[in-house]
Amino acid sequence: MWTRSYSVTTTEITKEQIWKLTTDINNWKKWDDTVEDSQLLGEFRVGNYFLLKPKGGPKVKIKLVEVMENKKFTDLTVFPLAKMYGEHTYEDTSDGLKISVTMTVKGILSFLWVKLVAKGIVDHLAADITNQIENAKKISNE
Repeated sequence: MWTRSYSVTTTEITKEQIWKLTTDINNWKKWDDTVEDSQLLGEFRVGNYFLLKPKGGPKVKIKLVEVMENKKFTDLTVFPLAKMYGEHTYEDTSDGLKISVTMTVKGILSFLWVKLVAKGIVDHLAADITNQIENAKKISNE
């Protein structure tokens, strides 16, 4: 098993703002320049899927396996002989909102999928979360 995490704490946004941004999957391409297209199939809830087409990559079907509104969601991508989990958490702390992303790859071919997919995701987490914070600031906190 391979796991990597990245966290940042900010006072610039609320968990409600980041939740609205990140769960609005159909609009990811408007603020994430690594996404060519994305589409939520149904509602944002456990058991449903979304399609993600990264720029320069194939379209992937991703399952929502855990959803706790304004707190956490975990998605699952199934590859041949491996599974990749993306855990996204939003936690209020005394220093501000702690945003964390943990990527985990399990399975016989995990080494291959880490090299092909997961490492690239992790390498861009700092920039991705900074971009999320900037775009979440534009969302009403109502």
